Amino acid sequence: MIEKLVIANRGEIALRIQRACREMGISTVAVHSEADRDLKHVRLADESVCIGPAASADSYLQIPSIISAAEVTDAVAIHPGYGFLSENADFAERVEESGFIFVGPKPETIRTMGDKITAIESMKQAGVPCVPGSDGPIDDNDEARTLKLAKDIGYPVIIKAAGGGGGRGMRVVHSEASLLNAISLTRAEAGAAFGNETVYMEKYLERPRHVEFQVLADTHGNAIHLCERDCSMQRRHQKVVEEAPAPGITEEQRNKIGERCAEACRMIGYRGAGTFEFLYQDGEFYFIEMNTRVQVEHPVTEMITGVDIVKEQLRIAAGRKLHYNQDDIEIRGHAIECRINAEDPVTFMPSPGNISHLHMAGGPGIRVDTHIYDGYRVPPYYDSMIGKLIAHGEDRETAIARMRTALSEMVIDGIKTNIPLHREIMRDGTFTRGGASIHYLEKKLGL
Repeated sequence: MIEKLVIANRGEIALRIQRACREMGISTVAVHSEADRDLKHVRLADESVCIGPAASADSYLQIPSIISAAEVTDAVAIHPGYGFLSENADFAERVEESGFIFVGPKPETIRTMGDKITAIESMKQAGVPCVPGSDGPIDDNDEARTLKLAKDIGYPVIIKAAGGGGGRGMRVVHSEASLLNAISLTRAEAGAAFGNETVYMEKYLERPRHVEFQVLADTHGNAIHLCERDCSMQRRHQKVVEEAPAPGITEEQRNKIGERCAEACRMIGYRGAGTFEFLYQDGEFYFIEMNTRVQVEHPVTEMITGVDIVKEQLRIAAGRKLHYNQDDIEIRGHAIECRINAEDPVTFMPSPGNISHLHMAGGPGIRVDTHIYDGYRVPPYYDSMIGKLIAHGEDRETAIARMRTALSEMVIDGIKTNIPLHREIMRDGTFTRGGASIHYLEKKLGL
């Protein structure tokens, strides 16, 4: 097993990784920026190393600094968490070339799945259903073919950047008159944002849900899925509420798509935890991308399956076989997660500052993943998420009821949070019925 590990991240996911390491007897090294000296996991780590100023570009995104921290502390592995360098193939490659274990997929796998076009090609070979589209890059020199392709697919279509992510690098086109200009604009934006001007075309689904499958795969050819999550409550392509299992998905659908995802992992030699993201509409699944890391919303899957995904990541990275077979995975009840952000619940403007009073929710089935504490100062330099509130119950109705109670109990004074928005969502009729599309929340909020 891994003896000492560098946690190359911050906030709640860094603390989550540290707790898993403690359970497994793994020593931890917390790397941190100058602004994060007082983070909870930094205070609790066996060792800590400051790797730069507050700005991410000068600290958490500095590959040489992170590898140096591993060298000076005699660590043997590096866990990237999510965000920052977690899906950076160059980082994974540098880690392994430097003689350390990267807790995640192989660099070549990250590259393959990080490019939307090659990812879709790989999934089609594995029999994973994909959205009808251009089946490759749009040829900038063949406008006639591009116009015919869009007509064959059927409007509306969506132009996507091959290297995009997080909702960026996408443009919906409703008519032929605006197609070529939309492609040109998206190509320019993609080049500026991702350093890759390649774009492709897909059918735009007008009322889909976002349903994703969690997978685990080891280095011995074993792969399983841990059922699905519904992440359709979104604002500007950013998830707000997630739940598992997804409402209305049948056991037959779950087994069929889940096994195809597991088979795709075996086919591409996947290693570690990952997530296959789909759009779901009219009973059909359409693959859109794969995330080659642990997800923010992994707790809802842990709550319904009993599988500790982070500990499995560490075991797989150490070369061990999966702890579970597919037959071991059973759904137990329902779980919902609310992302708690330091932001104005109406304008969504970030709200950094000192937390003057904190009272966590509790009770049966309640889990809180957070790094904040009384007196903690939320810095203005990073993502506004400060925690996750998770409720589990024997069924969806119980999970929602427990979440309502937990949200009414939770107090975070000194800054603004989006807790009022979550309270509103938990009492919204469309949400409580289940099956809302990815556009529902934005329409509700008038965005």
